[in-house]
Amino acid sequence: MIRINLYPLKKKRKKPKPVPDFVVASVILLVLSFIVSVYINYFMKSKIKNLTAQKQANVEKITSLNEKIKEVKNFETLNKTFDDRKKIIEDLRRNQSKPVKILDELSARLTDGVWLSNLSVTGDSIDFDGYGFTNDDVVAFVQNLKASPLFTDVYLHETAQGTSDGVTVYSFKISMKAKADG
Repeated sequence: MIRINLYPLKKKRKKPKPVPDFVVASVILLVLSFIVSVYINYFMKSKIKNLTAQKQANVEKITSLNEKIKEVKNFETLNKTFDDRKKIIEDLRRNQSKPVKILDELSARLTDGVWLSNLSVTGDSIDFDGYGFTNDDVVAFVQNLKASPLFTDVYLHETAQGTSDGVTVYSFKISMKAKADG
């Protein structure tokens, strides 16, 4: 009997020609460079995104700190104003009895036959005008003022004889200083 082989014959395959090494190397290099460029691009975009976010956070923080600085400066201004007002009140309280002491001491040192017509107190300086019946009364008054523990630098500027309602009187001007602790 005859046998017929209906299966196709296996042909011997030819071996494919090997791909040249430079093509393989260039393909590998191309793939690697593509991967590296994608990675670098992703990495750089990520880094830029992070730096932009950090910059925005820093700008917000600076804005917040500038507002706090304004609040601190405002507080310091208010605190200084308060301290100034407090100092003024303390000075007024400390010096509140000074005019009373001055007038009390002037009254105690006033001699008979002398009266005051004008009194001006500016800080520690005291200026006043007055009249006396005699020049000796005026001199005695000045000596009493010089002996006072409250007054210093007593200076008689002038005395002048005149008349008031037909009576001969001596007008005078005196300046002096009140002691700071008085």
